[in-house]
Amino acid sequence: MENYNVLVVDDDREIVDSIEIYLKNEGINVVKAYDGLSAMETLMESQIQLILMDIMMPNMDGLRATMKIREEKNIPIILISAKSEDTDKVLGLNMGADDYITKPFNPLELIARVKSQLRRYTILGNYKSENDCEEIRSDGLTVNTRTKEVTVDGENIKITPIEFKILKLLMENQGTVFSIDSIYEKVWNEPSFNAENTVAVHIRRIREKIEINPKEPKYLKVVWGIGYKIERYN
Repeated sequence: MENYNVLVVDDDREIVDSIEIYLKNEGINVVKAYDGLSAMETLMESQIQLILMDIMMPNMDGLRATMKIREEKNIPIILISAKSEDTDKVLGLNMGADDYITKPFNPLELIARVKSQLRRYTILGNYKSENDCEEIRSDGLTVNTRTKEVTVDGENIKITPIEFKILKLLMENQGTVFSIDSIYEKVWNEPSFNAENTVAVHIRRIREKIEINPKEPKYLKVVWGIGYKIERYN
C-alpha cells in the first residue's frame, strides 16, 4: 500500500489526525482537508487515489463535494457519517460514493475498507483507465481490448478468441440486449442460421468462467425471449 495518497476530509481535526496515524502505520500517505471546498482544491493540486469524506462540514458538505467530484473523477470515495445520518448515507451512495463508515469507527474496519477500495481502484483497472479507454469494466469484471485479457476481481480468466469477441461486444454495450442472431452475425461476421445452440454454448462457457454462480449470474444475464446482455454497474 505504499505510494498511495488518501485525502482525509473532516472539519474535526482530531479525527483527521487519528485517521492519519492509522493509515500511516499501513504505509499510506495522508493528505488533509477540513471542508469540501479545500478538498476540491487539493484534488486539483495532488494525485489522490482515495477520499475519506465526512458528510457534515462547513463551506461545502460531503454530499455536495461527492457530486462535484463525480462530474470529473472516478476516485473511490468513502463517506464518514454519524449514525443519525442514515438518509444522507443512502443519498451519498446514490451520488456516487463507493462506501461509508459510521462514527465512531473501528480502526481495523477503516483500514480494511480503505485497502479494499484501493485494490479495486488500482489493481482492478479503475485507476489506469481514467486515461486508458482500452479497459472496459462492469464492477469487478474487466476486459482489456488491447491485451485481450479478461479479469474478474483481479484474477485473470482464460478465454477463447470467440468467447472474448462475444464478451467484448456485450461489455462495450452494457445494458443493451442482443438477440442470438445479432450476436452470431456480429461475432462470426456471417448470416445467422440455426445459431441458437452455437451461441448458447459459448455463453454458458463464458458464464462458467466469469460468474461465481453461473446459475445466478451477476454479469452475463439472459432476457427471456429476447437475448443476452451484460449488466451495467455504475
